[in-house]
This record gives sequence, structure tokens and C-alpha cells, in this order.
Amino acid sequence: MSEFFKRADLTGRTALVTGAAGHIGREICDTLGDLGAVVAASDTSTQLSGTPGIGGANLSIPADLSSTDEIHRLVDQVVEETGGLDIFVHCAALVGTDQLRGWAVPFSDQSIETWRLALEINLTSAFTLCQRAAPALARSGRGSVIFISSIYGFLGQDPSLYEGTEMASPAAYFVGKGGLEQLSKWLATTLAPDVRVNTICPGGIERGQPKSFRDRYEAKTPLRRLGTEADLRGAVGFLASDLSAYVTGQRLVIDGGLSAR
Repeated sequence: MSEFFKRADLTGRTALVTGAAGHIGREICDTLGDLGAVVAASDTSTQLSGTPGIGGANLSIPADLSSTDEIHRLVDQVVEETGGLDIFVHCAALVGTDQLRGWAVPFSDQSIETWRLALEINLTSAFTLCQRAAPALARSGRGSVIFISSIYGFLGQDPSLYEGTEMASPAAYFVGKGGLEQLSKWLATTLAPDVRVNTICPGGIERGQPKSFRDRYEAKTPLRRLGTEADLRGAVGFLASDLSAYVTGQRLVIDGGLSAR
């Protein structure tokens, strides 16, 4: 095996992926499994029961990330059952298409209850998970944390993309993703040199959006298309493995060049 492939190999390492039953989460589990990792996939019990078999996952563990006790149980179970933890990917999030009261609605109708829940799932749980997982990640000697953020963690919204559609990007989504960006930098300096912490920021992912949205988005994007889950595989493999052994506190943007304009 060449030196390059040795550095990409995750054989013997354990990864925990939250939000694993979602489109991106499943792709992440597949990627880490393909590279040899033992993968613990976590999501809500409803999501896991509605997703028969997550490819690449060796364990499926339901957890409510709005509960500190559930988060602690999740991390402890993974460490106990696998013998350690080397990689943590936080993909869990409430997104614009979630059907919650006071969520993907005009600003005047966005509810404080849903705002609080969104920040609890999208941001606070990342803090709590990392706090609980930090000792095991440090013992690994190759600990890597990857937050799945978004270009909306550092860009403002473009309302023109959504005109004439029922799509929306709630304020709490932007704030939660922006918070992940800062949390990753804080953790990168706090957990160094034992654990690396980075974010992946996808742009729009093709998910059957209205043609008007797709046309507008693609016109603004240098590569002239929306992304796919498969476009994230290289970034996940890079940041999880020794290929990025000297990379921490960084943002890897995968948006077809949209944010370069």
C-alpha cells in the first residue's frame, strides 16, 4: 500500500456520526466505513426505524440530542462497545425542510420555542457531545472532530433564490451554523494538540427543489449545478484521516464556487 493510501486508511478506528439517518449522514457513514472505520450511527429512534440499514454502520444507537443525559449515554455506549473513539462527525441538525411549527415560515411567525430547539440540536448538542467525547478522542492520539456546517454559517441569505417557492431558511439555522464555525475554532485551540477540529460547509444539495430555485442557484454557481451527497465524500475522508494530520480549526467549503463570487 502506498504512503498516500496508508494515510487515508481508517482501519482500527471508531467513528461516531450523529444525524446518521439523513441523506448526508448516510453518505458520511458509507465513506468512513469504506475507509475501514467501525462506524456508530446515531439519530432519533424515529429516523433510525424509518431508515432500514445504514450502509457502512456497525452500530445504530438512537439518541435525543436535546437531552444531556441522552448525549452522555450515547458517547459512553460507543466507547464501551467499541473500546474507544477516534472520529466524531456532528451532522445532526434541524434544516429548512423540517416540518416544525414556527420554523420555515416568515420571520414574523418564527417561534421562540422552535428557535430554542434548533439551537439545542444544531449547536448546543455539538458542545455537549464534544465535551463528553474529548477524553476518548484525546486517548486516540488521532482524534478528529468534523462539524457539518453550511455556507449559511458564514454567508447571509439570498432571498431571491426562494421567491415563488415554499422553501425558507429560518434565522435559527443561520445562527446555529455560524455558531458551529466559532465553536470549531475554539475547540481546535482548546483540544490541541491531541484532537483536531474542522468544519465542512456544503452549499445547496440537490433534493428535488423547485425548478425555479435550481435555475437561480445554478446561475449563481460557477460549476453550474447543485451539489450531491457524494461531493462530500472526499472532504470527509480527508478530515477524518491522517491525510489532514496538520489541519485544524479550518473551514472546508464545498459549494461549487458559489461563495467565491
